[in-house]
Amino acid sequence: MDTHSPAPVPPPGCPAHGGRVPLYGPEFAANPQSYYDYLRHYGATAPVELAPGVDATLVTEYSAALQLLQDPTSYRRDSRRWRAFNEGAVPLDSPVLQLLLHRPNALFSDGAEHLRLRQAITDCMARVDQRRLARSTRQVSDFLIDQFGYRGSADLLSSYAKQLPLFVFNELFGCPADIGDRVMFGISGMFDGVNAEKAAQVMFSAIGELIALKRSRPGEDVTSWLLQHHADLSDEEMTHQLALLLGAGVEPLGNLLGNTLHRLLTHDTYAHQGGLIDEAIDDTLWENPPITNLGPHYPAADGEFAGEKVQAGELMLVSFAAANSSPILAAERRASSRAHLAWGAGPHACPSKDPARQIAMTALENLFNRLPDIELAVPEETLSWRPGPFNRALVSLPARFTPDESAKQGRAAVEAAKSAPSAQQAEKVGRWSQFLNWLAR
Repeated sequence: MDTHSPAPVPPPGCPAHGGRVPLYGPEFAANPQSYYDYLRHYGATAPVELAPGVDATLVTEYSAALQLLQDPTSYRRDSRRWRAFNEGAVPLDSPVLQLLLHRPNALFSDGAEHLRLRQAITDCMARVDQRRLARSTRQVSDFLIDQFGYRGSADLLSSYAKQLPLFVFNELFGCPADIGDRVMFGISGMFDGVNAEKAAQVMFSAIGELIALKRSRPGEDVTSWLLQHHADLSDEEMTHQLALLLGAGVEPLGNLLGNTLHRLLTHDTYAHQGGLIDEAIDDTLWENPPITNLGPHYPAADGEFAGEKVQAGELMLVSFAAANSSPILAAERRASSRAHLAWGAGPHACPSKDPARQIAMTALENLFNRLPDIELAVPEETLSWRPGPFNRALVSLPARFTPDESAKQGRAAVEAAKSAPSAQQAEKVGRWSQFLNWLAR
């Protein structure tokens, strides 16, 4: 940072100097970069508020973020160390709490326990056949496009970007029709914040049934491989590992698809070709990452970090968005287009970044191959972004295009799939059941 530059003016909604900067509300959602620019005047770390009554220290500088992410001895991930929560200072009804509370999974563990849980994930994800993954992604992509491609217009977020990861992960985890329908309902409800408690109950119940099913009838899927892994996961660990993989895979990947589509439709420098889609994904991960501020850590002891005092159990988060956009990073970005922190770093770096990137590439290429003249249907400045401190995601992405003739035939198959009977169906056919029926047509 240029220490001779004057401190920036606080964005609307920010407190005066010395107060905590709120990372929520419409002002932050509309222009988070102005907040990150302002936060840099504090130094490598800044005092922020994630939600009313939930304080944190945000690491905004790239090298400091790497230090935090790569030092699991001094900075732990187990949120049972969270001092403010243990002292009763955090509202129990806070909307951010569910993403910070401890779970028996790889994200919230340290040391040997983390190694055991993470190794199970990395070993099983490494078994995913890349050709199968590409084929499944194209099939899901075609199914979704068949539902809107004949119309000539669509909200690419709700109709495509948010839906595709749910379907692909259902396939990877071997969900049968009825369980897959409930998994999709649960994940969507939890992240949308609509009846989130009920949605979580539905999701965990469905995952429990999936585990029981795969114990008795294993298949070639991630759930079965986790059950067979030498880490010998308990049912509780299995449930939370699967919930972690589904939640951490579906929501960020949907955001990545939506944010990359936004970039492709609003920047004239990109053409709808494979090489430039790849470039657009990298640029999005640098400048508009799907997870903006997360990676919770807790100092194991009182000490100093980046020149500032920190206390044991203090909540520290990494601002991937602020670190990536640091003005001093221009040389690093030119040297390596993938030196960004969007996938994290250190022992807790995303274990599924390669499959996630392949899914995104395949989904975007197939979309533009079938609908090559997609364009934004509204002025860019009218688009709005979802509020919240952790994710960067649009509310909607209206687009128009020349209707796809082949989608009319596919649409007929989709309609037929809606009325096809399902072996364990009690009510109407869910979306995963529709896809399986469509696939078998």
